Amino acid sequence: MDTNLPVSDKPRVVIVGCGFGGLRLAQALRKAPVQVVVVDRNNYHNFQPLLYQVATGALEADSIAYPIRKIFAGQQNFFYRMADVQRVDPAANTLITSVGDIRYDYLVLATGSLTNFFGMESIERNAMQIKSIPNALNLRSFIFQNFEKALLTSDPAERQALLNIVVVGGGPTGVEISGSLAEMRKHVLPKDYPELDLRRMQIFLVEAGPALLGPMSPASQADAKRYMDELGVLVHLNTSIKRYEDGKAYYSDTEFIPTENLVWAAGVNGAEVPGLPAEAVTRNKRITVNGWNLVQGQHNIFAIGDVANMTTADMPKGLPMLAPVAQQHADHLAANLQRMLRLEKPLDFVYNNKGSMAIVSRNKAVVDLPRDIHFRGFFGWLTWLFVHLMTLVGFRNKVVALVDWAFSYFSSDQALRLIIRPFSRKDVRDDQGKKTAEHRTATAEYNATPPAIQETAGR
Repeated sequence: MDTNLPVSDKPRVVIVGCGFGGLRLAQALRKAPVQVVVVDRNNYHNFQPLLYQVATGALEADSIAYPIRKIFAGQQNFFYRMADVQRVDPAANTLITSVGDIRYDYLVLATGSLTNFFGMESIERNAMQIKSIPNALNLRSFIFQNFEKALLTSDPAERQALLNIVVVGGGPTGVEISGSLAEMRKHVLPKDYPELDLRRMQIFLVEAGPALLGPMSPASQADAKRYMDELGVLVHLNTSIKRYEDGKAYYSDTEFIPTENLVWAAGVNGAEVPGLPAEAVTRNKRITVNGWNLVQGQHNIFAIGDVANMTTADMPKGLPMLAPVAQQHADHLAANLQRMLRLEKPLDFVYNNKGSMAIVSRNKAVVDLPRDIHFRGFFGWLTWLFVHLMTLVGFRNKVVALVDWAFSYFSSDQALRLIIRPFSRKDVRDDQGKKTAEHRTATAEYNATPPAIQETAGR
């Protein structure tokens, strides 16, 4: 029990996940009279907005990650355990993990989000995704492996499928990776593969909605579409990929795009934790919380960030799944936890919309700020670079990212075109199968719990 955590007379706050929300909350509780325990399957904080640059060779993987223990060195009330969370037992105030059970006084779920394949098994089995550093490294290896294969084949149709890249999802991730791939096609790949006719390489950006960057302003949407056209990215709006198999991305029963490279960036689900009552979990796996992030039906379990479904009058479908929301949740919950320790009433959360932005390529970005302020182009690009550089964790990471960006800008090159570990689709199938099996086991264990105990857990 408690995985050798020290006994303390202070209340224990267990935080699941060290993304933007979990990291910010643990830091905000630095001087609070509590014991802070962070549980994460990785021993590093991952800066997800820049994963696509790792996937396209613009940044090193370790320049967007930072060791958790190093971040919190010197924080006396902080403890970390590397583990997979299997389920929560609200009745016993216990978190069940792969390394043992952890007791809590307050539990905070900051688990973020997972890729949503909308039940399409062929896409889940065969598509690539960008939700983690291993995903990004796999995608980078896979794309360059396919270019190597394209050199060897004498079949024109097979070569075209190996060269084509289909990105599904017109949100910021889809737009950013499509733009980065287009830059690679123009400046980088001709140097590496002079034997290939890269004019035949096609980059498709497929979006089910009527516009790119759906949550952003119409001006940003129009600018992003224009930038995509200028880069030669083939944008298909009001189009859905229905299945993907045998190197064919079908957008109808019979019509398809030939490609061996399908990148899925079309949607996310909350990364729920088994053990919570079903009525607290929404259809997209986000967890329903009240105005101070308390999970529905619970008294000491909270959720923040992407996994938290907090609705407002202006946003009846829930606050957006963005890093600033997670960070604001964390700051507010840290203050509320200390108010609760003083037996004061918690305050309701008020979202401060700081705007949104997306980069398309060099000197091309769109930025929306409150009060309908919109700008684009080189100034938008500089703004995007500055905000992301300042948000990176660790001085070294900021310096390395700045140097890499400067090198890429002035040389029109990306030096990290490495196939460090050859990748196959079987690897992703095996990994997804393992995670699915673990989730089903945890859910089955909870379902096997006597109903009386389940009912108590739901209170």
